[in-house]
Amino acid sequence: MRKNSIKNIRINGEVQKVISQAIRFSKDPRISPMTSVMDVEVAPDLKTCKVWISVLGNDEDRIRTEEGLKSASGYIRSTLAKELNLRNTPELRFIIDDSIEYAINMSKKIDEVAAADAKSREERGETENEDI
Repeated sequence: MRKNSIKNIRINGEVQKVISQAIRFSKDPRISPMTSVMDVEVAPDLKTCKVWISVLGNDEDRIRTEEGLKSASGYIRSTLAKELNLRNTPELRFIIDDSIEYAINMSKKIDEVAAADAKSREERGETENEDI
């Protein structure tokens, strides 16, 4: 099976769905309830799986969630084996993904710059349509 084949893409989607449900129902208190599975990449030989996780919160929440996920990987893997009929159940490797937090921070910065620009235009007595 090739890396970007339709079969591999379909397997990635199913694995992502099962892993996100397993994380949601996990009883480990270290795993933050604001944890989401951003992406999953199962190797073509089905031996390994990279799971990108996003945790909304501070650095301590991310560290605790990462520890909890490593601890619960056996449970998540067994759930994966029960739900999906794969030749091999892949070994899970969790990677923290900060893209959502980065996007939120960038959006805040853009809003601040836009507000400062609007304020400076207002102080100079300009309107927005004068540039056109």
